[in-house]
Amino acid sequence: MATAPRAPSLARRLILLALAFALVLLTLTGFVLATVNRASVERGFDRRLGVYVKLLIADLAGAVDDTQIVVGANLGEPLFELPQSGWYWQIIRTDAGRNEVRASRSLFDGRLPPLGPEAVADGPTRSREGYLDGPNNVRLRAVERTIELGEDGDFTVLVAGPSEDIAVAVREFTLTLVGTLLLLAVGMAGAALLQVRVGLQPLQTLVGGLTAIRKGEQDHLAGAFPVEIAPLAREVNALIDSNREIVERSRTHVGNLAHALKTPLSVIQNEATGRTDPLAAKVVEQAQIMRDQVNHHLDRARAAARARVATTLVPVEEVVGGLARTMQKIHRDRDLAVDAEIPAGVTFRGERNDLEEMVGNLVDNACKWAASRVVVTAAREESPTEADRAYFTIIVDDDGPGLTPEQRATVGQRGKRLDETKPGSGLGLSIVSELAGLYGGGLTLDAAPTGGLRALLRLPAV
Repeated sequence: MATAPRAPSLARRLILLALAFALVLLTLTGFVLATVNRASVERGFDRRLGVYVKLLIADLAGAVDDTQIVVGANLGEPLFELPQSGWYWQIIRTDAGRNEVRASRSLFDGRLPPLGPEAVADGPTRSREGYLDGPNNVRLRAVERTIELGEDGDFTVLVAGPSEDIAVAVREFTLTLVGTLLLLAVGMAGAALLQVRVGLQPLQTLVGGLTAIRKGEQDHLAGAFPVEIAPLAREVNALIDSNREIVERSRTHVGNLAHALKTPLSVIQNEATGRTDPLAAKVVEQAQIMRDQVNHHLDRARAAARARVATTLVPVEEVVGGLARTMQKIHRDRDLAVDAEIPAGVTFRGERNDLEEMVGNLVDNACKWAASRVVVTAAREESPTEADRAYFTIIVDDDGPGLTPEQRATVGQRGKRLDETKPGSGLGLSIVSELAGLYGGGLTLDAAPTGGLRALLRLPAV
């Protein structure tokens, strides 16, 4: 039997939505913080280089007046003295076509290229910052400033340091940031899970109450619910009360109808019984048919009313076992074996009389056609969730001649009989099918492994 597709879990949907929002938010936060940190580290590095530039300019201005002053002597950074240390400075005189170069000892006889055109002058100091390739193709961060000393000439002062220092600081911060954001993500996921579980707990209570009503353990939803769910609980309880009132009225009407029909039929049948003419015999025959049909449909109406609000729990093993023993006694002259193999714990949610009628019809039909053995088994179906309706299937197999697919499609029709030599009215299988349908189940006919007919009766379980 086809089942409706399951809707996605509300809790899962809320958790995934919260995680997606947290992921986007933390990713954007991490990107912004990493960008701001890199800019901050570069600014700090540039300020350090800028200090060296100012010291060089001061040395340069003093050296113009006093040639005894050594340019770069007051920088206080030993790395400028180490060959290819990554820390360099150079001063180029650019006025009057002169190209005099002074450089730190770390640069040897090399020369640093000027910053590219993308390095834009910053403010009135005409200072520029950017990256360039130094000796051994080492990437450097540099600050360059152009100064004019009047008659003493124009100079370009450039100080550079290894960009790896910036990269290391940025990398350390990024690793710390990623670790922090991951911990925050785990914390947010845990908070979202806790929030959803606590927030949806009233719904779980509501589902538990409905399940208890379905199992017959209680007749109403009980307990205090939040204001968002309380109207739903009230409406469910009102619907239960309304259904019970409808069922009670239906039972009353069924009883009244049974009394109103049976009495006139009895009078007609009694009057006709006292006469011997053909018309009287036909009246008696048709009155009996009418009585049978009235009883049949009134029984179905009562069963439908019971099925709508069935909360009775019936152990299947007990009912089927009793029917098997009874049928074996009835057919003992044929040496027929009727075996019931019902696992313990399978319970029918409905009226005991209805279960006995459905299984009894199937077992009786199997016994009529079986050669030597009838086997009755049961299997419980696993429901997807606790809130979904549970079912079980009773399987009746015989080793008789069986039916063709065409015959199996025909035999369930009301009053349709394939063999008039067998006793019965032809209503048995149709009654079983109708009763099972009232309970939300169904009857299916198939070929049995033993060669006979297999009847599969699907009914609601607890």
